[in-house]
Amino acid sequence: MTLAVETETPLRLEGKYKAMAVCWVLGIGSLISWNSMLTIGDYYNNLFKKYHPTRALTLVYQPFALGTMAILAYNESKIDTRKRNITGYIIFFASTLALLLLDLATSGEGGLGPFLGVCVFVALFGVADAHVQGGIVGDLSFMYPEFMQSFFAGLAASGALTSGLRLLTKAAFEKSHDGLRKGVMLFLAICTSFEFVCILLYAFFFPKLPIVKYFRSKAASEGSKTVSADLAAAGIQTKAAQFCRLKMKPNNMNG
Repeated sequence: MTLAVETETPLRLEGKYKAMAVCWVLGIGSLISWNSMLTIGDYYNNLFKKYHPTRALTLVYQPFALGTMAILAYNESKIDTRKRNITGYIIFFASTLALLLLDLATSGEGGLGPFLGVCVFVALFGVADAHVQGGIVGDLSFMYPEFMQSFFAGLAASGALTSGLRLLTKAAFEKSHDGLRKGVMLFLAICTSFEFVCILLYAFFFPKLPIVKYFRSKAASEGSKTVSADLAAAGIQTKAAQFCRLKMKPNNMNG
């Protein structure tokens, strides 16, 4: 169906505060993986003493983040916003999980091989960060300013949350054998689970909120081409999508 869009925002639209809460969680998810690398620096410094991981990992992260951001910015009008953001959160999830599995596979041993593996996953954090932060900001720019504020509040809260979580997981295994490593494993497991929640929220819950559907439909009616997949996920078809589908039907019948 085609959603009729009003010229003014309705006074009451359901889901505003739910959307703000989701935006806050998505903001945390945009930085929690990278912040996790910073907060477990003591573990990696102990594991890879020869390679100075605190400095090396930052140098690995930044070029990939900036390079990917430049490519996406150049092609922004051609990139589907929904696919971009979901891709970013999936990369965050997979890379954080891979860090956990790498440590389990190597039994917490150091060496050049495991360190290069960590560097690869940190580079993927940079790629994911470039996908998510620019994509979410672009998506929310069509909507209420409060949504953008909630997202950036989540970014700000991410550092405090990861620091507090690291203290708790470290204290939980303080007196146990190999407690530092066990605390890191629990910490990474929690961060991985959080990234998975972000995927579910953005892919399935957020696009179906009435207020989000309204603003995305409004953006589509004003000429935006990057919200079509978001509208399709919410069960809304724009006139352009319907026209393209009808145009393709005769070709299919002739074939």
